Amino acid sequence: MRAVVSIHDVMPETLAPVREQLSLLAHHDIAPVTLLVVPGRDWSPDGLARLREWRARGHVLAGHGWHHRATAVRGCYHRLHAAVLSRQAAEHLALDAAGIRALVRRCRTWFADNDLGRPALYVPPAWALGPIRPTGLADLGFRYLETLTAVHDLRTGRRRRLPVIGFEADTPARAAALGALDAVFGRWPGPVRIALHPRDHRLRLRGTLLRRLAAVRDPLDYDGLMAGADSA
Repeated sequence: MRAVVSIHDVMPETLAPVREQLSLLAHHDIAPVTLLVVPGRDWSPDGLARLREWRARGHVLAGHGWHHRATAVRGCYHRLHAAVLSRQAAEHLALDAAGIRALVRRCRTWFADNDLGRPALYVPPAWALGPIRPTGLADLGFRYLETLTAVHDLRTGRRRRLPVIGFEADTPARAAALGALDAVFGRWPGPVRIALHPRDHRLRLRGTLLRRLAAVRDPLDYDGLMAGADSA
């Protein structure tokens, strides 16, 4: 299997399970791993040093919202999205286009301000872009934008559609739904995205997760993934 592997929700309070997952991925010779960092949390000097260490080891940092929590629920779509998928994580859905742009700009600036480089990838929390088109973020410094259905190259306007396999099975209903999706997308003929959340390896689909990682033979980064991008 060809796959790009990411760990979502990298925050001060998730650094311990993220470290466990990186060890697990190293056991399966999966590298580099893309780490989706939430800047607006209470980062300590030690936490920032850990991010720098992971980056120095070859892992890739990416922007992932600001607080990773919506300040309000706006409208029926957001309410449905929260109930089915995102709970309270989809902070873009609580903002207008100007607010989204300000959040993304602030996210990118945080990395440079903390000696963490200039990440190429931005992923909205819960992959929920909100009321703005990908082109509306093209001038903010990120090269790639990942949504639920595709990865967008903001420089060229191209995109690549590919499935996401996830394992955040903290309820029986989520375990059933994610297990069914894994059964389908595990046979996908092209590359897939494997999206881990920090405690997935402790949850109901641990066995499925381990089997899927063992099947990865060709780990990709986002540059390699987008080399075969579809036309927008």
